[in-house]
Amino acid sequence: MSTRYYVGVDIGKKKCNVAMMNQSGLIDDEFAFSNNHEGIEWFSKKLSMDDRVVMESTGSFWTNLYNHLDSKHIPVILANPLKTKAIAWARIKSDEVDARILAHLLRSDLIAESYVPPYNLREIRALIRHRLSIVKIRTMVKNKIHSLIDKNGIETELENNIFSKRGIDWLKSLQFQSSLDRLMLDNYLEHLESLQHQIKTVDQEILLKASEDEDVRLLLSLTGVSIYTALLLKSEIGDIKRFPNYKKLVSWAGLAPSMHQSGSVEYYGSITKQGSKMIRWIMVESARVAVNHDPRLKSFYERIKYRRGDQKAIVATASKMLKIIWTMLSRSESYESRNEKSYEKKLNLIDE
Repeated sequence: MSTRYYVGVDIGKKKCNVAMMNQSGLIDDEFAFSNNHEGIEWFSKKLSMDDRVVMESTGSFWTNLYNHLDSKHIPVILANPLKTKAIAWARIKSDEVDARILAHLLRSDLIAESYVPPYNLREIRALIRHRLSIVKIRTMVKNKIHSLIDKNGIETELENNIFSKRGIDWLKSLQFQSSLDRLMLDNYLEHLESLQHQIKTVDQEILLKASEDEDVRLLLSLTGVSIYTALLLKSEIGDIKRFPNYKKLVSWAGLAPSMHQSGSVEYYGSITKQGSKMIRWIMVESARVAVNHDPRLKSFYERIKYRRGDQKAIVATASKMLKIIWTMLSRSESYESRNEKSYEKKLNLIDE
């Protein structure tokens, strides 16, 4: 079926600009609509399933429009803004021009497309990132409590366990010379209690989502991968078939070494760090755990550490673990060197 219109949409926080290009490359219509429910509904009624829409992944402003068009089965592509260089290099910059360029690139099949997972994975991804944001706030509150204690020169044998039940009781009993410090500590403790409750609620939902996914069950067999980590990996990676080999996955995560060539000589440097920050972060965290509990990965880590130091060894281990993950998901096989007792414990948690 031929395309009726190539539709370029420049996304803004409050307003979106649209250029509708016909098959001959001529702009038939240009207009703007509000980036809210009413505006998106009005825009979608101007389209049909014979149209193709392209927009850039600008912050989170694209999400509602993308979801709405996707639900109506209107073909929509999310362009990677870092690779859509024609817009970044345009001499004349305006929202209308950007929309036209997007339409031109779509018609010429020159859009560098960003991967958008299915709706259910987008929901899981949002859940995982929501938990991460709450944990970051909790860390900030804990640091403020530590700072308040240090300010008042208070020492305790609970220093490394100050937020245990015993530690919280001790914090509540503290007496300060300043009534303001006492008020601040009470507020921090109330905030911390609320955050703990929020994390617990989110964790219950994470357990439910994890129990419904076979790939998550496979990932749990890998040492260093928790339930949270497994669900994060699944939500970020999506369908493993989009990576034809493990090198593509490692490169996408930004864990592949950079390389430049001079004549016939190839030079390899530090990792590219171009790709999924979330995957890169969680794999390094998982590697830190794995090298302490997995003999196979520990041996690999120690060999690299002897030659290149701890940090490069951890990154190399993270990369190796990602290769293992690609193999596990591609073959639907659990980790061959798994710790059966630990694996069973993780499975029991999601099956309770």
